[in-house]
Amino acid sequence: MAISDEQLAQAKNIRVEQVQLLRRSRGATNETLQGLPDTAIRRALRRLNYPDLPNARRLFRLEQERSDDGTVPAHAQGTARDRMRTLLTAREAPPQHTAGVPTGLTAEGIAGRPTPTAGMQLARWEWLGPGNIGGRTRGIVIDPQDARKIWAASSGGGVWHSKDGGGAWTPVDDFLGNLACSCLALDPSDPTTLYAGTGEGFSNADALRGNGVFRTTDGVTWEQLTATQTDDFRAVTRIAVSSTGEVVLAATASGLFRCSDAERKTWTQVLDVPIGTVLFDPTDGSRAVAGALEAGEAFVSADGGRTWKATTHGPWSGRVELAYAARNPDVVYASVQMTSGRIYRSTDGGATYQPRKTLDSSGHVADYLGDQGWYGNSVWAGDPTDENLVVLGGVDLWRSTDGGDHISEISTWWDARSVHADHHAIVSHPSYDGTGNRTVFFGNDGGVFKADDLARTGTEHEPPFVNGWTELDNNYGVTQFYSGAGNLHSGKIVGGAQDNGTICFDPVRGTEGWQQIFGGDGGWCAADPADPDVFYGEYVFLNIHRNTDGGTSDDTGGDRYISGQFWNGDLREWDWKPPPFRISDAMTNKALFIAPFTMDPNNSDRLLAGGLSLWRTNNAKETNTPTSGPSWQSVKPSAGANISALAVALGNSDLIWVGHVNGMLFRTANGTAATPTWSTVGASGPSPLRPRRYLTCITIDPVDPDTVYVAFGGFEPDNLWVTHNGGAQWSQLAETLPDVPIRAVAIHPRRTELLYCGTEVGLFASEDGGANWSATNEGPTNCSVDQLFWMDETLVSATHGRGMFRIDLSAV
Repeated sequence: MAISDEQLAQAKNIRVEQVQLLRRSRGATNETLQGLPDTAIRRALRRLNYPDLPNARRLFRLEQERSDDGTVPAHAQGTARDRMRTLLTAREAPPQHTAGVPTGLTAEGIAGRPTPTAGMQLARWEWLGPGNIGGRTRGIVIDPQDARKIWAASSGGGVWHSKDGGGAWTPVDDFLGNLACSCLALDPSDPTTLYAGTGEGFSNADALRGNGVFRTTDGVTWEQLTATQTDDFRAVTRIAVSSTGEVVLAATASGLFRCSDAERKTWTQVLDVPIGTVLFDPTDGSRAVAGALEAGEAFVSADGGRTWKATTHGPWSGRVELAYAARNPDVVYASVQMTSGRIYRSTDGGATYQPRKTLDSSGHVADYLGDQGWYGNSVWAGDPTDENLVVLGGVDLWRSTDGGDHISEISTWWDARSVHADHHAIVSHPSYDGTGNRTVFFGNDGGVFKADDLARTGTEHEPPFVNGWTELDNNYGVTQFYSGAGNLHSGKIVGGAQDNGTICFDPVRGTEGWQQIFGGDGGWCAADPADPDVFYGEYVFLNIHRNTDGGTSDDTGGDRYISGQFWNGDLREWDWKPPPFRISDAMTNKALFIAPFTMDPNNSDRLLAGGLSLWRTNNAKETNTPTSGPSWQSVKPSAGANISALAVALGNSDLIWVGHVNGMLFRTANGTAATPTWSTVGASGPSPLRPRRYLTCITIDPVDPDTVYVAFGGFEPDNLWVTHNGGAQWSQLAETLPDVPIRAVAIHPRRTELLYCGTEVGLFASEDGGANWSATNEGPTNCSVDQLFWMDETLVSATHGRGMFRIDLSAV
């Protein structure tokens, strides 16, 4: 029975206009929202408070990559990798370990060939997971001769391979030249040849910069196609290979490129419109279709992709995804972004398109893409017996049996037994025949999932739709962390993850037992060293929350916020407490998308949080109610730019350092005072701190507080600096580090001359205070290390694409 907006509003104690906004933004029906727990309803409404969230997310990561002039160099990661190779080649016998960290990678290994000790095979590095959370997966291919062999492309963790149908996964090469893999394509004429495109072009939160196209001819060893190491291939959204294997088409954020030589040395641009998808007709290599990334256009080719014509259709806008119908390739479906998703169909091979009704089970036009068709948008018509069977992916999955006139939900994003939200890839089992085999695989923000029988999956009479779904995230470790923190006594670790919230690792549960303790995007974290039950995390823009049950239960709907936000039941909306019980910069979004906060290492009741101003609470564990809670005061006025890094000296709570996105650095020696006195650091003097770009990290020596390390973003050669006299003089330490953003610096707690540096391309180590660095890293991976933290003398690495690792350095 259909549920009206008024009925749903009354049942959930929200307003009618909120019901309508939720339905459109989440790509759902009222029936699905009816089953949504009240806490999840509030969480979804919270998301509506950030209408410009996609752009804010994109700018956050981009800002960390900019140089002083505000630009990001073309082929920046490739250039840095070339420099690493040169440095390594110059050393005849690189050491096997540096500061206790394995660094014995050979020049051949860094060139892209696998090494026997890479990544998870290293005995010294222990991968912690998550093995059950997954991460953004934009590509899946399956060996047509052996369906147990599956490859998946993760947006930050590289290409992964399963030999048992998804029962277990391993990375194909943790030192691939770029782990920001956005798509995969298999050569139909030779299934041992695969192509991987890198870089994301979908304008999402943390879209990662790519480095062209990679190819393997044996499924193991990957080579970089040199001709694609240009700015035109910084974001490869889709790759298509003709049925003969002769022609390869690469859709990119710069346009569409074609290559027909066997060595893939010559690429010709055939469309100058940013393209999100390209497909060859599976039965005729001369025919192909392409969909625009943003322009609301589709194109068709009749000569193998040499020339293209714009198609005829209605008034379209936004991203266009396409699919050939397996039963009849003259039928092509288009999932068009529009406002919240509309279906069109062509019956002449993609030359002209007509609208379908796109109605949900209640007879209303279905907003199946929600408000993010630019991000999650996929369409499948792979049934060889039925050209009218269509599956659509947006926030959830929808199925149509009449060619898109009527569609029904078959997954429910808010139920853990169903499929994760935000869908990017839909792939048939090689033996899918529509009768005996109806298995389909799905790639989304939660990893890889499977419907064993598509016809019977999600067929319940009402939501949640959970029957028939199988999660295949069996140690598929591609979670993208921003931060992490751990409690030494319990061994538990929490981390803030992109789109997977704040999640907790319990050593008792292992890599497959990570548990979400707060939803949405996760950010910075802190762990109370004296109380294993207390952890802190944040939602976007410095909205700090607190967990007091040892990381065992999920968000309760908002009463965990200690930054001042709360659910006002009387007003039926999110509200803010009056001062001093709020962080005003969090209320007004005057903070970074992922804003820094830290716990005073000398006083676990004190938190410092960086927005436009610096905020402090001395009673972080105060009882939290809608009218009271921790008290916050601004203890550093705005300097005109957001705070990006914080540090408090071990043993001296008065000594605090603060960095900003424009490179400004401040220091106080009376940080616990009601009104601390701040002074600028490094702006002048005989040896000033020169960078004027995003300041990513401040690390104070635990023994000598006058020794401070400061790191910066940007693909620049001077991203790490040190002072040994409290900031009076500075020297730079990055001469032998790659020219990439440096995001984290850790000092060995016992031997302070041992340094560890987390960069955009992995971790590096020094045994002499940063004067010299390992020529390359051999662990944990070649992706961004966003934070490093200690649990006694065990170093934990939170990576943006490969989960978390740790290494015991107590015997160094």
